[in-house]
Amino acid sequence: MAFIHLDIRCLYILLICTAFGSTLSSNAEIKVNPPQDFEIVDPGYLGYLYLQWQPPLSLDNFKECTVEYELKYRNIDSASWKTIITKNLHYKDGFDLNKGVEAKIHTLLLGQCTNGSEVQSSWSEATYWISPQGNLETKIQDMDCVYYNWQYLLCSWKPGMGVHFDANYNLFYWYEGLDHVLQCANYIKANRKNIGCTFPYLESSDYKDFYICVNGSSESQFIRPSYFIFQLQNIVKPLPPDYLSFTVKNSEEINLKWSIPKGPIPAKCFIYEIEFTEDDTTWVTTTVENEIYITRTSNESQQLCFLVRSKVNIYCSDDGIWSEWSEEQCWKGDIWKETLIFFLIPFAFVSLLVLLITCLLLYKQKNLLKMIFHTKKEAFSNQEIH
Repeated sequence: MAFIHLDIRCLYILLICTAFGSTLSSNAEIKVNPPQDFEIVDPGYLGYLYLQWQPPLSLDNFKECTVEYELKYRNIDSASWKTIITKNLHYKDGFDLNKGVEAKIHTLLLGQCTNGSEVQSSWSEATYWISPQGNLETKIQDMDCVYYNWQYLLCSWKPGMGVHFDANYNLFYWYEGLDHVLQCANYIKANRKNIGCTFPYLESSDYKDFYICVNGSSESQFIRPSYFIFQLQNIVKPLPPDYLSFTVKNSEEINLKWSIPKGPIPAKCFIYEIEFTEDDTTWVTTTVENEIYITRTSNESQQLCFLVRSKVNIYCSDDGIWSEWSEEQCWKGDIWKETLIFFLIPFAFVSLLVLLITCLLLYKQKNLLKMIFHTKKEAFSNQEIH
């Protein structure tokens, strides 16, 4: 009887192994080709590139499967890859054209035709470089772009170290929504050389990549172009707050308040940094409101001062630039003493002078009355004698 149980168990195990082995065998036989004609295309948008491909060969055998593509891409020397899984045959993104671009893609199969497991093809790879022209020293230096008060953009730079006297630079820009690349129409100049650009009103340019290329021209040498990618909301520099005010609530608590900076930036998008000074002690704090309550460290503080600056907060941008500091607003705790002294001394002097004059007049009036009374008395006495 024991042998019969053993044979049944062995048969059961054998059937499982056979089924599992056939599944492995069938999966091992399923192969899919990588996408065809994978390439990186530059449409001339200063770093906005197209990655495109064609379906792999022999997809007719996998009609019951879902076909997807896993795309990985990065700038060469970047530490990490960006990964996208898509059913489309193209993808678009921005790249730093100061460096090369590399990408790879393979096919993913999942569905009944693979018995529920995922089958991957080999990788298909592509790269893209812009052939460098000119020495590295001819590139512009210290590129700086600021989006002032979320209204107008200004970029400035310094010429490259190795450029000849006849070299000059030109700025081009593009963002999604423009039909073509535009050149700066209002250059900032120094010694007849372009060292910056003031941009016109940029419609619908927020929360998208803003591409800039600054290249150069010279009859005697090639100029190396420079490429930049910004998001304008991340380089906003607001106006400083104004109309600062103090309100002393009690002996310890003080309310500091200021106006929201003027312009198109919503009030909810601000963060403020407050520098507060109590006598010789200074500290800095932040708030998202346009007022704050401060507790005095001493009731005998002689002077309290504060100033404020603003920046776009993390709810409206990933980064930002602090505004200039506001004008300083101060409160002096002993101002009543100074006011009292200022008014009391002249008042006391005038009062004393008036008192002296009054006394002198009264004294003279008293003597005059005595003289009049004495004269009348003598006249009355003479009348009685006669």
